[in-house]
Amino acid sequence: MDPKSLGVVARLKARPDKVAELCSLLFGLLAPTRDEPGCIRYEMLVNREDPMEFTFIEEWQNEPALEAHFRTDHIRQALARFPDLLAEELDVRRYSLVG
Repeated sequence: MDPKSLGVVARLKARPDKVAELCSLLFGLLAPTRDEPGCIRYEMLVNREDPMEFTFIEEWQNEPALEAHFRTDHIRQALARFPDLLAEELDVRRYSLVG
């Protein structure tokens, strides 16, 4: 990770009856997000011990690139569907490289 870039970890927990639907929605975000200006890394993981939990590991060039990401149509549409799909509130944390 570049010391000047912004690291993001976003965690999402699906409702038990919405796991497949959430997974499909999240998977559909990968390609368009990776094509966004300022996106360095955008990976989706599923928890091996809890398949209802998904985590994104992201790296963005800077804060404005991340803010632009949240204004894209694909992210805005996904955010609008989250209340029906998520068991918990979306958890997004921002990080800087220390060493």
